[in-house]
Amino acid sequence: MSKNPWKTLSRNLIYKNPWIEVQEHEVVNPSGNSGIYGVVNFQNLAVGIVPIDEEGFTYLVGQYRYPLNHYSWEIIEGGSPLGQSLLEGAKRELKEETGLEAQEWHFLADLHTSNSVTNEHATLFVALGLTHGKPQPDETEMLRIQRIKLEEVFAMAHRGEITDAMSLVALHRLESCWDSNQQQMKTLPQRLPIWQEKYPL
Repeated sequence: MSKNPWKTLSRNLIYKNPWIEVQEHEVVNPSGNSGIYGVVNFQNLAVGIVPIDEEGFTYLVGQYRYPLNHYSWEIIEGGSPLGQSLLEGAKRELKEETGLEAQEWHFLADLHTSNSVTNEHATLFVALGLTHGKPQPDETEMLRIQRIKLEEVFAMAHRGEITDAMSLVALHRLESCWDSNQQQMKTLPQRLPIWQEKYPL
């Protein structure tokens, strides 16, 4: 592991709400010059889920993303409170957004969503053995659910029709380890010990 070339002189809280906090750090940068660095800390860990049914279909969520002023099709995503099991958070988000529950869960990937400005960590899962129920979205969510063949979702990602970072990482990783003929995982991604220790499933 490389030595940290940055030196932090102070941290000042600029803004905080139930979801994020914004800090301004006084720093000495790798060139030895003084400066400031803005950091966004998230109050939750991010989770993303790709549910796949017995016929090889998955479910995408469509919603208007306020910061982008743009409509987005994505995998199921949400936040898992700090201190809660990531898997439990993923199960809750899957049920809330789609009404689905899954009997079988597999780790898919870890990622940092935008590591130049935020410490947000995301963990992605595949969910199999689905049963259907009634969605219970948050009041801030006006969602459309689309059931679509997994191979078509891969194609949507390749065509640039899906731009959400967590969705793209999940679909790229899944495409490399999903057996379309057998409709099952042909390999199971392994999680690095550093992330398992820091963010246990």
